[in-house]
Order: sequence, then structure tokens, then C-alpha cells
Amino acid sequence: MPFVIVRNDIVNMQSDAIVNAANTNPVIGDGVDSAVHNRAGKELLAARKRIGVIPYGNTAITPAFGLDAKYVIHAVSPIWQGGDSGELELLRNCYISSLKLALEHKCDSVAFPLLSSGNHGFPKDLALHTAVNAISSFLMDHDIKVYLVVFDESSYILSEKLFDSVQSYIDDKYIQDKADEEYLMTLNNEGHYPYTLEERQKSRFACIRKALDIDECLPSTSLLPSEASSRSLEDLIKEAEETFSQSLIRLIDQKGLLDPQVYKKANVDRKLFSKIKNNIDYKPSKTTALAFAIALELNLDETKDLIGRAGYALTHSSKFDIIIEYFIVNGNYDIFEINKVLFAFKQPLICA
Repeated sequence: MPFVIVRNDIVNMQSDAIVNAANTNPVIGDGVDSAVHNRAGKELLAARKRIGVIPYGNTAITPAFGLDAKYVIHAVSPIWQGGDSGELELLRNCYISSLKLALEHKCDSVAFPLLSSGNHGFPKDLALHTAVNAISSFLMDHDIKVYLVVFDESSYILSEKLFDSVQSYIDDKYIQDKADEEYLMTLNNEGHYPYTLEERQKSRFACIRKALDIDECLPSTSLLPSEASSRSLEDLIKEAEETFSQSLIRLIDQKGLLDPQVYKKANVDRKLFSKIKNNIDYKPSKTTALAFAIALELNLDETKDLIGRAGYALTHSSKFDIIIEYFIVNGNYDIFEINKVLFAFKQPLICA
């Protein structure tokens, strides 16, 4: 996974480069700066002094000395002054410049703290949003593994609007699911239990495989793929029997996308994508399967179909599943934004 958010102490990260929240002058500050220097040893400060002053928004690189890394990248992030002094652009530049330095020094991985979210007074949700946007945009054109390291919960905050919206959706779906459970315990007028959505979805492909008339299937035909009428029954039967890998390749072709466009948008490593593509029986993890559904911008029914080919489902008994559904229903297919919310709700990340 090229970009992952982790809860850890950055000095414990084993990456090629560690980004330090440095001061503009070569002195040891508080927080991350103090922890990095303490672990690296006195040599780090001596190397930092040889660099001299680093302006806000800029970076410099030194050896990592006693850290479990090759390099320390010293990023001087801005102090919040209300947002009208170019702070956002300076903060974004800290991330982009750090990533460029890491690539120039042939690093395969780099670990960032959440810059400017502490003593520099940046609004925590804005600091997080800037970090995720800068890193994700860089990764669309470059290959490097990036860790955004969060030391404690207080430093990681979503915007109140987004958090409340997701929480409300979770609550609504939980209540709906409980209501459905009660409904399913009640016989209908014909003395039968009503069909669940999952039963109707399963019947869709059972009907296709048996080559039955659509009207004889369980209700309703609206659950059939929207393009079904333009494809032959033979094609539908063939698609119903596809493995996850075969279905993924077909969908990529149908949407006219290139492989790199898909695996980068899915936040999936190129080597993992190659394994899936070259082994028709490959069974990915649920989070990986969902990552491709997000990258392909599938609707909810299409997503359930794709991950179902790997043996998975989405249910309202899982907070993780409800959050995924929330983003798909709202047409937001930004996997980095989704992972940001999953992390805040203490759920597994997609493709982690």
C-alpha cells in the first residue's frame, strides 16, 4: 500500500527517511523535533548546524545517525496566522519538497509526522486535509511508500461536518438494520418470510446461469446490471462465472482505463496488482477488493458484485462496511479521503 496512516511514535518507524518537524534555526525544539534528536544522537544537531537557516516551507536532508532510517528530512512547517499569510501553500510545499528529496536520495519509503498540527497552531482538521491531499497527489505520478504517523488521537481530527455526516449515516443504517431484522421475523400475507436484499442479489446470477426468463426470478429486475439488455445471455452467463481477477480485468477494459491508472487510484502496490492480474484464481483481501471497486468508481450494487467474486459482502452489522457504503452512495471515490475517515473511526484502512 503506497500511502498508509499509522498510529505510532515516528522515531520508531523503520523507513528509509524520517521527516522531522524542524525549526527554521538549527536548534532543538519541542515535540517531534526533540524526540528525533534524542534518538538520533548529537551528530544530528551538528549536521543540522552545518545547513544553517531553513526558511518556512522548505526542507533539507541529513543522515539519520541513531535512527532506524537512512536519512532525516528537516521540514520547517509554517506557524498558523489565520490562513491569510500563505500557510497552506507553505505546509503543502513541506510535504512535496520532502517527497522529492526522498526520491532524489533513492528512498523507497518515508515517514511523516502530521506537520504544523502541534505547537505551530494549525487547525488540526486543516493540517490533516493538507497532508493527505499533498501526499496523495504526489503519489499519482511517483512510486514511494509513505507513512503518515499519528502519535495520539488528539492530533488527528476530521472536519466536524464530515465526521458528523459519517456518524449520522452509521447511526441511520444501524437503526435501519435493526428494523429489517424485526421485519424479517414477520410473515407476509402469503405466509412466507420476505426476501432479503442479499437473497435477491444471489438469485440474479442463479437465474442467469439457469438461463431462465428474467420475470421468473425473485423480484426485481432492477437489480440486474443496467447494461444487461445490450449483452447476450451467453455474455451474462460468462460474466456470472468470472473470478475476481477476470471480472477486474474486464471492468478495467470496459471503462477504457490503463492498469497504472487503476492501481494507483486504488492505492495498491504495482507488484500486488500484477499478482492479481496474472492469477485468475487469486483471492485478494476484502480491503484490496474494495480498493479496486473504489478505483473503478463502481456503484453500490456493482461493488457488492465485484467483492462477492472474492467471497466478501457488505453488511450493516459492520461499521467499516457502512462507512464504505456512505462514500459510494455519495459518489466520493477518493480512497485517501475514505482511509482518513476509516482511521478516525478506528477501522481498518482500505488495502492496508
